[in-house]
Parts: sequence; structure tokens; C-alpha cells
Amino acid sequence: MNRNDRRIAIGAIVSCFTALMLLLLLDGNDSTTLADSTQHDSMNATRSYSSAPRSYSGSYATTSQRVVEAFPFDPNTADSTQLLRLGLQPYQVRNIYKYRARGGVYRRKEDFARLYGLTVKDYRRLEPYIQISPDYQPASTLVAAQPAPRDTLRYPHKLSEGEHVVLNTADTTQLKRVPGIGTYFAKEIIRHGQWLGGYVSVDQLDEITDFPSSAKKYFVVSHPHPQQLNVNRLSLQQLRRHPYINYYQAKAIVDYRRLHGNIHSLQELSLSKDFPPEVIHRLEPYIEY
Repeated sequence: MNRNDRRIAIGAIVSCFTALMLLLLLDGNDSTTLADSTQHDSMNATRSYSSAPRSYSGSYATTSQRVVEAFPFDPNTADSTQLLRLGLQPYQVRNIYKYRARGGVYRRKEDFARLYGLTVKDYRRLEPYIQISPDYQPASTLVAAQPAPRDTLRYPHKLSEGEHVVLNTADTTQLKRVPGIGTYFAKEIIRHGQWLGGYVSVDQLDEITDFPSSAKKYFVVSHPHPQQLNVNRLSLQQLRRHPYINYYQAKAIVDYRRLHGNIHSLQELSLSKDFPPEVIHRLEPYIEY
């Protein structure tokens, strides 16, 4: 590049640089002016806002609230306006309408307490005002309650004081006439009597588990004829079937017969530890020789 070309290039660069500086200076002045103008406008707006009357200053602080009322109502017929006036929420009112549309009926005050979202506090507030029409009660309530005729077979008349039942001959119907005796004990009395071979004393009823002792005074045993066991002929297994003879007692009888021959009295067994006096006394009516 010769000297003239260099001069031209340097001149062009200087010109461009000068133009660029001028543009930057002009842009800075415009921005400053715009910022000042904006700040000035903002300050004026702030002063205008501050000086303007604030007629709406309390609009958010004083949000209107529903006035809750209290008056008699029937939840089966009350409309939505009434239910809302009572303080119920819109969704609760919708649930009441859905319940009634499905055929639901509030028959008691307590039924209303099942309303979804109803608090204990709200129910206690509304409970005195719930008035359910008799029209929503079951039709069966219109029928006067009549005393059912007494089933004398299922519920027989009980014996009076001084009346008695013969223990060995009474059936379950007669036994159930005894105060304190129902179906269960009537069957147990007969079962235990058959197991013994017949009753010889009213006190034998105490051998029945949980038997009511107050019922014993209504029983009598007249001319007892119990089935008797022949202690000289029956085997060990046959002897032990009786409720008053256990395995060891039956074995003692069989062993005595084997060693001494026939038994003529239970007193012959009194030397055995298995036959104390009370056992012999209880067993004697059921033994033959």
C-alpha cells in the first residue's frame, strides 16, 4: 500500500470513529431526558394518587357475611333458600336434595346428623328446630299395638306357690311351668333322671350344672322306684355306666366278687377306699343283689 492509500484509510477510520462517538452522545442525552421525564411523571402520578379521595379503602376488610337464622324446619320438605338461611353450605343443600331424590326420608332428628360435613356444633344448634312431620313416619305406626295372644305351649302359665310337679313323671311341658325352668333345664331334668334310672330325692337336681335351687320347692318325689343294678351279675363296663359308679369303684366290685363271691350288702365294700359312707348311701337305692 502506498502513502496515499494509507492516508485515505486512516481518514476513513477517523471519520467512522467520530460518527460513532456522536451517536453515543446523542443517545445518552435522549435516555437521560426520557428517564427524567418518566421519573417526573411517576412523581406527579404518586402525588395525584395520594391526594385523591380513598372512597374504597374498606371494601376488602368489610366482606359481607351470610346472616344465619334459626327457625323450625322439616328436612324432608325445606327448600334450598330455607336451608341456606339456616347456615348450611351449598354442597350440603345439594346432598340433602340428592338424598331426598333417591327416596331417602328423615324419620328422626338423629337422621339429620348424618348429613355430610355437618359438625356437632351445627347439629346442636339446629336440633331444637327440626320438626319432622308425622306423614313421614312408617304406616305401621297407625296400627295400635295389640297384645298378642299368649302362646300357652311356648309360654306356659307358671305354678303358684304351693303347687308341685312330680319329678319322675313330669314331661317337658309340665316342667316348664315351674318358675325358673325353661326349655333347657326341662330337658336336662329328664336327661339326668334317665341317666340315673329315676330320681329318689329332689336334692339330686343339684347335680345338674347351674340348676336354680329356688325351683326345687316346686318338685316332689313320691314312691320312687328307680332302676336297679345287680352288682353280682353286671360286668365292669356295665357297672361304670351309672353316674354314681366310676371305673375304680366298678373294678372294686368285680374284684370283690372274684375273691369273695357274691355281694350281699354294699357295706361289705366299706373297707375299700373307693366306697366311703356317703358313696354307699347315695348308691344303695340303685343296687340289687
